[in-house]
Amino acid sequence: MTLFFNKVFTRYPIKTKRFLELLPGLASWTVILSPIWGSLFAPTLLAYFILFFDTYWFYKSYSLVINAYRGARKIKEAEKKNWLQMASSQENYDKVHHVLIIPSYKESVTKMKSTVENLTRQTLPLSRLHIVLAMEEREKEAPEKAQTVISEFKGKFGSLFATYHIDAPGEIKGKSSNESFAGKEAYQKLFVDGNLDVDFATISSVDVDSMFDRQFFAYLTYKFVTDPNRYHKFWQSATVFYNNIWQVPAPIRILSFFGSLWRTSMLVQHDRLITQSTYSLSIKMLRDIGWWDTDVIPEDYRVFFKAFFKLKGKAWTDPIFLKTSMDAAFSHGYINSLKNKYHQERRWSWGVSDDPLFLKWWFTVPGVPFVRKTVMIYHVLLDHFLWPVNWFIITIAANIMPFINPAFTRTNLGYKLPSLAGFILTSTILAIFALMFIDYKNRPENVKLPLRRKVFFPFEFLLMPIVGFFLSALPALISHTQLMLGKRMEYKVTEKA
Repeated sequence: MTLFFNKVFTRYPIKTKRFLELLPGLASWTVILSPIWGSLFAPTLLAYFILFFDTYWFYKSYSLVINAYRGARKIKEAEKKNWLQMASSQENYDKVHHVLIIPSYKESVTKMKSTVENLTRQTLPLSRLHIVLAMEEREKEAPEKAQTVISEFKGKFGSLFATYHIDAPGEIKGKSSNESFAGKEAYQKLFVDGNLDVDFATISSVDVDSMFDRQFFAYLTYKFVTDPNRYHKFWQSATVFYNNIWQVPAPIRILSFFGSLWRTSMLVQHDRLITQSTYSLSIKMLRDIGWWDTDVIPEDYRVFFKAFFKLKGKAWTDPIFLKTSMDAAFSHGYINSLKNKYHQERRWSWGVSDDPLFLKWWFTVPGVPFVRKTVMIYHVLLDHFLWPVNWFIITIAANIMPFINPAFTRTNLGYKLPSLAGFILTSTILAIFALMFIDYKNRPENVKLPLRRKVFFPFEFLLMPIVGFFLSALPALISHTQLMLGKRMEYKVTEKA
């Protein structure tokens, strides 16, 4: 079967690519517009679909509560362990080194310094860490910024140096192409020309605002030396937005709240856990699969599935039950902060552009276990598909039908639909309060807040319908539509204020 599809994709490369690019946008728009066309042509079916979807949302809400609680509890347990002691007692501990790629473009020197400063607090001997400041050559101030950081932390780590990514024809400007360049440069310097052993080294993709738990690299070392499948593994911690959570506007705080809990919940969901933002893997595996791709903007899902299919399904993401704190989108001024968040959501939702390639690999790559590849791709496609759709179905779908088809509202189902849908969705309010409690226990109390801030925090969730549309559903819908129309997105850095 894969041979047949491989012939089809080889014979019609452009047509098959465009067909797969059309699917996400067509699916999203079909469902979003279903309250209009469904009310006219299939009102009963539409009503049951809305009730089913609302019930599914109820299930997803309480699943998030359960999994976020499980993830947060495991993090608390892991924080109490002495990972350095556990790692140092293992065979080959002394051989392990970690390379950290920190991409930077128009980031402030202050932000870069704070990231490197945070790394000096690691419990693992700093001689095992090799920091690569992945700069862009097109940024004129890059050499000065890099040298300032290098001078301040000289001699602190095993090595600390900068690379300067040169834009090449066919590349897309962004994190992935920069990391690919920096990774190859670091490999040549540290392993080919240097004396590090590639068999005992990890490489980490590190956002410039990533603040690691002080035990992260000791934990990672332990996981690496004790795992017989270490050359087929990614490692992912809970990337949470706690650095500046109380400085950002309320709409951004709401989305960051849910984002942090969702990422925490992923740690306990086995194959649902896929690399996000800041993650680690064996440098040997990264080299063997051909490094990060240079023709893509969102690189985290891409590099995982690239490894997954190249290794015939023998690639996994293992959880690191620690928090890696990051910045919520922020800028100078309220409106600029909202714009910053919008562009961040646009960039994240552009991950849908990888779906056609993942589907192509699903059809054409032989030897990959069918059930596992199908389940993993299904969850990715479902998450991307629902991103722009959720808001429309749970917020307005049940209330549109009476205006489009008044006659249906005189039936028993049509009359009860708005109240039934409202009851199901109102029942999820308890889930929000449960999530608040989990977040309160999980979030470090590094900021002393006035009592009034804590009291009024729950009332910020009244903004959810507005925030959900403008800062989540809308940017995702634009990404789906842009892909459907065959247009490409330009990479925009999320400003770190």
